[in-house]
Amino acid sequence: MKAVRLNKIGDFRLEETEIPEIKGEELLVKVEACGICGSDLPRVFELGAHVHPITIGHEFAGTIVKAARDEDQELVGKTAAVFPLIPCNECEFCKTGHYAQCENYNYLGSRCDGGFAEYCVVPSRWNLVFSNSPDVTKEELSLVEPATVAQHAVRRSKVQAGQSIAIFGAGPIGIMTARWAELFGAEKVILFDISEQKIDFARERGLTIVNSMEEDPKEALRRILGTGCVDVVIEGTGTSAALNQAVEIVRTFGRIAMLGNPHQDTFLKLGNHSSILRKEVDIAGVWNSYYAQMPLNEWKYTVQMMDRGKLKTDDLITHVSDLDHLSELFTKIYRKEITICKAIYSSRA
Repeated sequence: MKAVRLNKIGDFRLEETEIPEIKGEELLVKVEACGICGSDLPRVFELGAHVHPITIGHEFAGTIVKAARDEDQELVGKTAAVFPLIPCNECEFCKTGHYAQCENYNYLGSRCDGGFAEYCVVPSRWNLVFSNSPDVTKEELSLVEPATVAQHAVRRSKVQAGQSIAIFGAGPIGIMTARWAELFGAEKVILFDISEQKIDFARERGLTIVNSMEEDPKEALRRILGTGCVDVVIEGTGTSAALNQAVEIVRTFGRIAMLGNPHQDTFLKLGNHSSILRKEVDIAGVWNSYYAQMPLNEWKYTVQMMDRGKLKTDDLITHVSDLDHLSELFTKIYRKEITICKAIYSSRA
């Protein structure tokens, strides 16, 4: 089979490999689509993976073509989104259903082979989430992972119907976060970014967005809402500038959800640190998503909302590649030769 393998930092290329054998509860999935995550770029060009060589790619969906167990044969031919985390099921967090906090986890696409290949081994049917709508494409199902991260951020922000919400960062997760906030009943959602291309892209999709380099966020909120603050802020960039602005615009007794991964040290201004205390702001960390059945499996809810046509994601896909040209697409994105919202591998490309 074809697979795009990361052999070492900067060595990311198409290779021919054996189709893997399966055992135990494992399933062989024909990968139909796999998204390029923002974390994949530094993994390829700067940081490397936990093991080498490895097939990266953790945002994927596909069709089950082989099952090791007799009781799983019914799954052959079905298509599903793949939950890439492989929990230890022994630590205290796994035992309480908080798999994202597992202390000894494995992970498809970063610690073991993932979705940038024709086939991938999935540990068990537990890792699969099935769509019930023939209208949901394989490409849309590959976006379930980032869409669920966005949903989790909104849940962690505890946004309530009628509230106002600001989101820093208008990439694919930022836009999906805005769409989830509206589905959760937010009265007004305002996005902030500094990239004119991202701003134009979001505006074309009917979102309210402000360039925070050109207009002070507090002044922009006064213009849009009539007040300089919002009930909830989701900070999706991981930058000092956005975090400080988030503190400045959140209302007294409001809430900030920290979603964006920092890429360097983050600094908080003295006055804003004091403001967090004086305003008694609640701050929530956001990490991955929630997959246990109780109180609600966020992955299954994402697919349900896709099935019902309430969560739109296909208009975020701007670039599609086959495996033969995937490494070239990675390089163009990393060198900023092209501007993307969401880029994916598709077997139909």
